[in-house]
Amino acid sequence: MLRIGDRIIHYNVYGTEGAIPTMSFGGSPSTRWKRPDAVEAISASGLWMAVPDRSGYGGSTRQPGRTVASVVEDAAALADVLGWERFAVTGGSGGGPHALACAALLPDRVTRCAVSGGIAPPVVDGPEPTEADEQADPRRNRTSWLAARDGEQLRTQLEETARHIMEAVQVGGPEFPPDPGAAPGPPAREDPAAMARLTATFVTSHDGWLDDLIAFAKPWGFELGDIRVPVSLWHGSGDERAGKYADHLAAAVPHAERRYYIGGHIPPVNAYRELLRWLTLS
Repeated sequence: MLRIGDRIIHYNVYGTEGAIPTMSFGGSPSTRWKRPDAVEAISASGLWMAVPDRSGYGGSTRQPGRTVASVVEDAAALADVLGWERFAVTGGSGGGPHALACAALLPDRVTRCAVSGGIAPPVVDGPEPTEADEQADPRRNRTSWLAARDGEQLRTQLEETARHIMEAVQVGGPEFPPDPGAAPGPPAREDPAAMARLTATFVTSHDGWLDDLIAFAKPWGFELGDIRVPVSLWHGSGDERAGKYADHLAAAVPHAERRYYIGGHIPPVNAYRELLRWLTLS
């Protein structure tokens, strides 16, 4: 646990102490508790990885009104506690903007930044987006549009989404939806650790999830064009939405590399290992 003023941040550390320092930012929503296959990949990668729960997640003190850039203070403080002068960052999905914030605002400390299935700044002006609008350009999505206008209505929708997810789990669904064409994983309800991760993500609190979405829908607090550290943008062959986001990010972030893998929104283990290996490059 880390104290920053009157706030606390909970975090886990994985991998080998003294190895290459790396900070990982989970999606929206997320938990600091990694799956066993991810923990194994981290341990084999030569990384020493810290995974903080952002404000509002997992017992970390909520920070109403935070921006994407607000995470930078927490990341720097956590790195200081761990004795890291320099470190790599990575973020998946909604964690991507937070990793990019560190790359932009901590250029003397961040060595590399890998983003997997990350989002680009949404477009929230104008009328409420239609499904066709969102399919053409995921930056114009109803969730972001609503986040910019009515947080309480958005909270109600998030609670409903979380309820549906947990109902599917209770009747035998896997921890994560399978990639297109792939067989579903084992029932999560039979794995206490998987249920603990799901509970932390979808049941305990929706504050962090809500605050993430509101932060995405307003200015992020930094410019993508200011990033100068090496950046890689990863997305799966079955994740068309992330691919469209990556198009916008690649156009905005100087010298960003595009990386593809076979799979969906969540990288399979082989792709995750490759992403981790990229973070170790000098």
